[in-house]
Parts: sequence; structure tokens; C-alpha cells
Amino acid sequence: MKITFYGQASFQIEYNGKMLVFDPFISPNEQAKEIDVNGIKADYVLVSHAHQDHIVDVETIAKNNQATVVGGYEVATHFGSKGHKYHPMNHGGKWNFDFGTVKMTNAIHSSSFPDGSYGGYPGGFVISGDGGTFYFAGDTALTWDMKLIPMTCPKLDFAILPIGDNFTMGYEDAVLASDFIECDTIIGCHYDTFGFIEIDHEAAKEAFSKKGKNLILPEIGKTFEI
Repeated sequence: MKITFYGQASFQIEYNGKMLVFDPFISPNEQAKEIDVNGIKADYVLVSHAHQDHIVDVETIAKNNQATVVGGYEVATHFGSKGHKYHPMNHGGKWNFDFGTVKMTNAIHSSSFPDGSYGGYPGGFVISGDGGTFYFAGDTALTWDMKLIPMTCPKLDFAILPIGDNFTMGYEDAVLASDFIECDTIIGCHYDTFGFIEIDHEAAKEAFSKKGKNLILPEIGKTFEI
């Protein structure tokens, strides 16, 4: 899989010939100022919850690519009401798309649109198929529900976990999360974007390394493969 990090919790993942974009928050992010949102390709935009730092560029990317927005019922129908293609989901449900299977998982967080209106419950996604299996956790605290993932999904090749603390779990809890989901390759996200979530990179990597795990802290705008 080819993975491009766009900052905060925003990723593009090439999977089984389709471009999946997750939680696009790019245009307002000073750290991602070199990224041209209009140049991002997407067949699907997967949205974990309704907070501004996860949805601000959904409409631009969806419109430019005629992409399908996938998310919890309230989030997906919100963008559907604006004329975009959409597919609503909810926790524990799965759907077979043309690139593979998406299962929506629980997340412990809040969710509201920028205007304060109800954004449904937050969630994450497990993507599985011929291209492998990975978990995009969305914004979440450490939760016992993560133990259900290896019981109900194929073995994970990697997982994308928030590690910035304050608004989500920090890297210490993310190490425990990696145990719960039985995954040793972790891509960190939701860190360093602003003061509340700045982290010590070396301390975070060491915390994972002590458990025999690999924490990847990707560079914004760079593409890498797993």
C-alpha cells in the first residue's frame, strides 16, 4: 500500500487500485501549506467524525473527484444533503465496496459539526481485502473495545492511531492499544498540529520500541509504502 500523510489525521492510501482519503484537514493547517488540496485524488473520502479538523476539506476533495463520502450516518448524510455521493454506516457494521470491506469500529471521543450541530458518534474503520488489512482509529481514547478487532477482523498489517494526548490517547496509551489490536506496526497521527498535542518524538518511538513495536511518524506530504 502507498500511504501519503497530509498532517493531523489526514491520509491518502492507495488500496486495491482505489484512492482512499481519510479525515482531510489540510487547507487551514499551516504545517500542510505546501499541499495542494485540489491536486489530491480520491475515490472515497472516509470520515471518522464531524470535528472541523477532520472534515474541512471533505467537500473540495469529494467534488473534485466525484468521490463517495463514507462515515457514520449523521456525517455521511450531511454531505449527501449537499449533493455529494455518500454511504452511511454505523458502529459494528460492515460493507463490501469495490476495493474491499469496511467495518466501522467504536471510538471514544465527541463529535459535532463546526456550527455546533450534532455530528453523531465518532468511529474508526478497519479496511480489509486482497490488499491487506489496516485500522484507522480516528480520534479516540484507549478503549477495551479495541480487543474486539482481532476477534472479528483479519489480522492487521498496520494501524493508524492518534498519539498526541489531551484530545485523544497519548503515545503511552497507544502502546497498550497496539497490544489490544495485536498489531506491531503503528503509524502515529493527531500530534504536533498545535500546542495542545505536541509530543516528544524520541520518547514516543522509544515507548513502542521497548515493546518490540515500530512507530512510524511520517513526514507531511511524503509518500511511503507498507
